[in-house]
Amino acid sequence: MYIDIPKDVKNIIDIFRENGYEAYAVGGCVRDALLKRIPKDWDITTSAKPEDIKRLFSKTIDTGIAHGTVTVRMSGESYEVTTYRIDGKYEDNRHPDSVTFTASLKEDLKRRDFTINAMAYAPDEGIIDIYGGVKDLNDGIIRCVGNPKERFDEDALRTLRAVRFAGQLGFNIEPETLEAVKEAAMRINNVSSERIRVEISKLIASEFPDRLLLAYETGLTAQFLPEWDDMMKTPQNNPNHIYNVGIHSIKVVEGVNRIYSGNDEREKRILTWSALLHDIAKPMCRTVDEKGMDHFYGHPDKGSAVARDILKRLKFDNYTINMVSRIIYYHDYRFDGSRKQTRRFISKAGIDIMPYLFILMEADVMAQSDFHREDKLNKLCETKQRVKEIVEANESFTLKDMNINGRDLINMGISEGKMIGNILNELFEDILENPAHNNREYLREKAEKIFSKNM
Repeated sequence: MYIDIPKDVKNIIDIFRENGYEAYAVGGCVRDALLKRIPKDWDITTSAKPEDIKRLFSKTIDTGIAHGTVTVRMSGESYEVTTYRIDGKYEDNRHPDSVTFTASLKEDLKRRDFTINAMAYAPDEGIIDIYGGVKDLNDGIIRCVGNPKERFDEDALRTLRAVRFAGQLGFNIEPETLEAVKEAAMRINNVSSERIRVEISKLIASEFPDRLLLAYETGLTAQFLPEWDDMMKTPQNNPNHIYNVGIHSIKVVEGVNRIYSGNDEREKRILTWSALLHDIAKPMCRTVDEKGMDHFYGHPDKGSAVARDILKRLKFDNYTINMVSRIIYYHDYRFDGSRKQTRRFISKAGIDIMPYLFILMEADVMAQSDFHREDKLNKLCETKQRVKEIVEANESFTLKDMNINGRDLINMGISEGKMIGNILNELFEDILENPAHNNREYLREKAEKIFSKNM
């Protein structure tokens, strides 16, 4: 079986073989190539020891020399090359306590997580598939190499990786492997928050984010995202909804993935996490009226704070935390159709979140019932157009956009700090009402009047 590999990868393999060593492309790159996907990275495994790798190539980096990994630089690109190895015991469900180099490709492939990631390739030999990876690829199956309990004992993150691969590839998890995930779920607590964050982010950004339900059903989310479990247990007996809170949120994630047309990873991450957590506080805000109808008053405000705590717990960067929490805070905002209210909204929320917010709002509506759906979408469309017009007209919507500032007021003889703040806020309210008033001469005259009035 032939796959197309980059010229540099072939050259690296050829150099090893010309010098008496075995070498193969291995792992995810082989899997993706067989699936006609473009591999993100090309990894190489070899019988050569790290010192031999460094001797054969002029440009190398000791990436993980203790574990046999050397990065080879060729044509400006980096390729990880790892010596065949056997891992020792995993005492912490994360890292092997020792690594032993081996001359056996079979032994090296044996230590890998899933059959679809345990294939190797060399142009002159074709696919090396000892553990049935090709068949599992064709059948759409995620299956552990060997005993799944042993694989998850070695690295507990593999339980979540099984779910993530199911999402990225649209595969099902083989029953024995799935059962082993359930049994090992609690061990995910031994895994760093950063590694969990990466896997969940990849999952919800995938083509099948609904595979997150597997993480719920196997008990994984109960360990690192218990708030999600509460969402799955919270109904929405309301004309606007047909799903419980958790399922609705998954539908919203699917929606933002469909709507978003960019390829910026940070933007996608902000959107998908905003979608996943936008209703995170509904379980704690739920009330039931005398007619048995559910209400969730205050859930955007509360949800913003809860989402912030979750994202901090998962060690997200401050920018992502701030963006997501703000988007969630305003995701249920009700527009009255006026230009003035829209300017005020932009001023409060910030123009930077508008593109994200509108995508989330659209996905949110589409994941609800069809109750007033057309009206909701029309109003959203009108609001988007109104925001566009306001931005294009350069209508002021933040204090810093005013043609007067605190220093100007000080130069006018207004020195008291509280008074300066009050005057600037009053001027800003005026501009929100009438953007044409953002004129320096007008603002100075009005500032003087306000100051005189309050003296």
